Amino acid sequence: MDLFESLDAVPESYGPVAVTIGKFDGVHSGHRAVLARLRDVAAERDLRSVVVTFDRNPMSLLNPAACPQPLLSKEQKLERLATTEVDATLVLTFDRALSEVSAEDFVSTVLAETLDTKVVLVGADFRFGAGGAGDVALLRELGELHGFEVVVIDDIAFDEGRRVSSTFVRELLTEGRVAEAGQLLTAAHSVRGVVVLGQQRGRELGYPTANLDRNLEGFIPADGVYAAWLVIDGVRFAAAVSIGNNPTFDGVPEKQVEAHALDQDFDIYGKRVEIEFVAYVRGMVKYTTVDALIDQMCLDEVAVREILGVAAKGTANS
Repeated sequence: MDLFESLDAVPESYGPVAVTIGKFDGVHSGHRAVLARLRDVAAERDLRSVVVTFDRNPMSLLNPAACPQPLLSKEQKLERLATTEVDATLVLTFDRALSEVSAEDFVSTVLAETLDTKVVLVGADFRFGAGGAGDVALLRELGELHGFEVVVIDDIAFDEGRRVSSTFVRELLTEGRVAEAGQLLTAAHSVRGVVVLGQQRGRELGYPTANLDRNLEGFIPADGVYAAWLVIDGVRFAAAVSIGNNPTFDGVPEKQVEAHALDQDFDIYGKRVEIEFVAYVRGMVKYTTVDALIDQMCLDEVAVREILGVAAKGTANS
């Protein structure tokens, strides 16, 4: 996939292209259906398929208080877009200047002049331009002026009949429903960050953990214990992951994300790792004794092994 992080980076005569425009937070199944349709339309008309997106949610600038936490960092989003087999992604920096560009100027500068667009695929509720003044009707008018067609894509529904959306995925993760979120995302939801030195309590209890730095990429699910895969340099290790502030102990700072890799004890401080969530195991509980906590951690390990299909050392999978 070609990646352009500014209009100036797009080569002259890169077009003609078929384009879709959006935030694409999560790159979920609804997004992927749009991108599959984009590829089909582009192939039918001998065009390049191009995604136009933004480096951040425009709401983070226009209305920060109402802006939801992103499901993915910009880097994670670009990695997932690269798996969709589109020809290119154009990332626009959503700053004050871009927020003030009129709908008409956005179309003429980005779609017509830079990309030589012939087809634009958008949802029925698509808005663009300063103040969200542009809608699908205006886009069609501008398409007639600049020589491109507008194709409106229907929403994709989940099994429950609800529209697949980034908001829906975020709600599931907030409730700890990582398996269902993964179905909508068509891949395990993940966070990633640098392993830092923690308070060493896990090691003292016989369950050493990799504590992730607070500046994580990706949406952190609800507090609790999860079955997950810990990915280090492309290698995946079965892991029990804890999210929360360890209520059994006093003086623990705000929410922590820590992973205990089953049957492993390695030094990965300073490593950038990823956690792929598979299933929710239980909620966060304050135990009255350390022994009670250790007993529960043993049960958690059994549950995680069963979910991930990983046998204990010295035993064989049945």
